Amino acid sequence: MSLVKLNIARGVTGTLPTSNYVQGGITMADVWRLNTPFTGDATPITSNWERADTDGYGQLGTGMTESSGIFSFPSTGIYKIKFTATHYLNGDTYWNNIGIDTTTDNSSYNTASDALDGSKSAGDTTYCNTVCECIFDVTNVSTHKVRVKSSVQNNGSTTYGDSNANTTFITFIRLGDT
Repeated sequence: MSLVKLNIARGVTGTLPTSNYVQGGITMADVWRLNTPFTGDATPITSNWERADTDGYGQLGTGMTESSGIFSFPSTGIYKIKFTATHYLNGDTYWNNIGIDTTTDNSSYNTASDALDGSKSAGDTTYCNTVCECIFDVTNVSTHKVRVKSSVQNNGSTTYGDSNANTTFITFIRLGDT
């Protein structure tokens, strides 16, 4: 049976189609996480970021840089940005809001993605997990930046951070050329 497949395969000719995405492939993937929890609002979240570094983490390519909560891209391209946040509270909260803000002029930020969660406590601490994501066309690494934010309805609500696990974190994947 293998011989028959081999004989058929020998008679096949032609050229495979190509595209920038097949040729280029994913050249950068990086994850940053909040390593310390905070209570209340942070717009943007300016501190306590670290690159994930536990449990077999593998970074692809140069990766992102971060300064005071502003993330800079290593090269131009189309990027998928995914922000995941965990909030917890011993009580009720009607909403916890997270968002991804982008700028194309290194100054004016606009919300590119936004998500809400909420919880009703039964007397115990409750946890909520919220995710938002966007695709961002980075045509200039000097002017195109990103930051994330978290705001809460109940000021006792905490955005969870942990230096040993991704509880509140951002994933960056360069999908291809711009």
